[in-house]
Amino acid sequence: MAVWALLIAGVFAWGEVLHRTGRSPQDSLPPLHATARLLTWQLLPAAGTAVLIVTVLPMLARRLRWPLLVLLAWAAAVAWASALAISDGATGFTGPITQRGEYFNGLPSIGDHPLRWLATFTQKAQQYPIHVKGHPPGPTLILWGLDAAGLHGPGWAAAVVITAGSSAAAAIAVTVKALAGEELARRAVPFLALAPLAVWIATTMDALFLGVGAWATALLALAATSPAPNRRRAMACAAAAGLLLGALPYLSYGLLPLFAMPLAVLVLARPRWPVVAVVLAAMTIVPAMFTLAGFWWPDGVAATHQAYLTNGGSSRRSYLYFLIGDFAVLGLLVGPAVAHTVPTLARSLRHGIRGSMPQAECAYAGIALLVAAALVGAVTLDLAGLTRGEVERIWLPYAAWMLIAPAAHAPPGRRWLAAQAMTGILVQALIHSPW
Repeated sequence: MAVWALLIAGVFAWGEVLHRTGRSPQDSLPPLHATARLLTWQLLPAAGTAVLIVTVLPMLARRLRWPLLVLLAWAAAVAWASALAISDGATGFTGPITQRGEYFNGLPSIGDHPLRWLATFTQKAQQYPIHVKGHPPGPTLILWGLDAAGLHGPGWAAAVVITAGSSAAAAIAVTVKALAGEELARRAVPFLALAPLAVWIATTMDALFLGVGAWATALLALAATSPAPNRRRAMACAAAAGLLLGALPYLSYGLLPLFAMPLAVLVLARPRWPVVAVVLAAMTIVPAMFTLAGFWWPDGVAATHQAYLTNGGSSRRSYLYFLIGDFAVLGLLVGPAVAHTVPTLARSLRHGIRGSMPQAECAYAGIALLVAAALVGAVTLDLAGLTRGEVERIWLPYAAWMLIAPAAHAPPGRRWLAAQAMTGILVQALIHSPW
């Protein structure tokens, strides 16, 4: 806990020195791409929601039937993210996805010809808003599809993003149940629903990426652990998992390290080869569709790298500062409850690797491996040096998996759940993020 607190405080103090001396001009509040502020009464809805969840959800997590609990986790996550966002009024939901440089401003370039736009995406990438040219075409096409389906405007887009991002609470709980048992999954649910990272679930497109990645991993876990008689169900889950996993690189180039999560599932579950074969076959479908439509993924990476160098924002930030500072941001996203559990999980992982853990405690090693896989993905992305700042949104697909760490401690854990809620409220009260 001391390391967690000192890391965050030290990095913000270091960032203030860099900003005041002109060595971090891109950000007003490094390591966050945000500004300082103070909200008070505006956070009453968030405080009320937090009190309700802290009081009720740990009890319901022990008593409700599993299908109902999964839906409740999803609903609670939606309510928590929305209660935080409403402190900024209606713009708390729609403002982040309509500001300059976001995907919405790239929709006019598609018009009524998405295939023509896709075929020329890399050639014209430098003409598009920063987030459009900084990502594969998938996110912009999703927003175009919503509009084409009659769901016009940023309100519908925000609803889809928040719903998808919050659904990760359900998906991760399903994964934990499949790999580590129902008891640990029930312990994890309150922490998945009441997470500090909900500040950025509403509203950033990275929350959508979180949802896709979480369900891809959950479906893979279900396929890998399905009993032999349920072969049809296992194959269906495997095919769906493969489709979503194949879509991840076309949502964000920064999601490649997230494949550490399905790899961890394969290590823990050791599925039958037909399941793996179906997953691998389904993973080729989305890449094949994009390639046939004229978008060659390596060319997209090259175009984004060119935009990264010419835009000048991230590429000019200090590598050393953000190498360390990005982990302070990760600490804010996951909260003190996760930091408190790190030593316990480290011991579980070490004993699990050595094979010295009692059979009754092997499930804890499963939790530890999932958390470690998410951390490995984040570390890989951080070392690459392409995530210099703005990681409060980029970390979402990774940080959410670390929220299962407190399941290693016995319930009810209301004190730590309250600490998680307080962290989220303080971040929302003191920091104004463009996302």
